[in-house]
Amino acid sequence: MKCPRDNSAIATTGIGEPVRYVGRFAPSPTGPLHFGSLVAAVASYLQARVNDGLWLLRIEDIDPPREQPGASKEIIDALERYGFEWDGDVIFQSRNSEAHEAALASLIDRNLAYRCQCSRRDLAEAARGALGVIYPGTCRNGCDSDDAAIRLLTNDLEIAFDDLLQGRITQHLESESGDFIIRRRDGLIAYHLAVVVDDKIQGVTEIVRGIDLMDSTPRQIWLQQLLGYPTPTYAHIPVITHADGDKLSKLTGAPGLSMHDVEKTLIEALNALHQQPPADLAQSTPEEIWSWAVKNWQLGKISGHKAIVKTP
Repeated sequence: MKCPRDNSAIATTGIGEPVRYVGRFAPSPTGPLHFGSLVAAVASYLQARVNDGLWLLRIEDIDPPREQPGASKEIIDALERYGFEWDGDVIFQSRNSEAHEAALASLIDRNLAYRCQCSRRDLAEAARGALGVIYPGTCRNGCDSDDAAIRLLTNDLEIAFDDLLQGRITQHLESESGDFIIRRRDGLIAYHLAVVVDDKIQGVTEIVRGIDLMDSTPRQIWLQQLLGYPTPTYAHIPVITHADGDKLSKLTGAPGLSMHDVEKTLIEALNALHQQPPADLAQSTPEEIWSWAVKNWQLGKISGHKAIVKTP
């Protein structure tokens, strides 16, 4: 496993005072990495290296019903095969469960979160917006059921951030999504809370990820504010799509990364990110490709782009 850098640099001098740039790649072990995952990993990796920063690898394994046996190892093996070198040990999100529960308890104790017994059927007639069902606040005044989720209170003040690629992004949570779940009815901590806590623990200063997650960012910023955490910088890269416009994903039949055509696939990823590597780079080793990519990386080349079609 490749961990070439000084692990002691993964630290903070205090809340909101990161020692240096810290980026991360955080796949879920629901299957092997595909080309869209690779592009996100390449972008976050190069952004960290250009900023002389740390690049952390975190496996987000907190949803056992969706996970595939052996997927974590497949992901790690694929990243090694493609020449990624992360800093420190691989972090498994499930090992931070005590910190997740402590953050949840803090929110409940301060009356910022409440129990909710509403099922999907109960919300079938609720209004819908661009973010899906807008929770109408049914259980805000109390819920007696033990079989309940936990929702976070929202308000309609504007949540805004300046994305490095997509510009000014704003949401009014209460009217656009409503109070959202931070612990599921099955007792599992929800993604929004876990990712916010883990980014704080790891001192992440910038998050480079797909634009399909951008609508989630205001909810995560709201959690950061309530928990007293710093807010990282965000850069949401274009989603990679099939020719028909569907997002490249496991659900749309995206195959796992080839373990043989590494050089060719890395070049394709750099082209998808509009980096325009020279034609003769295709004959190079992965190490030479990475060396060129770090020296020539320009995040701004994908500024404003929402989607990029994968060429056959």
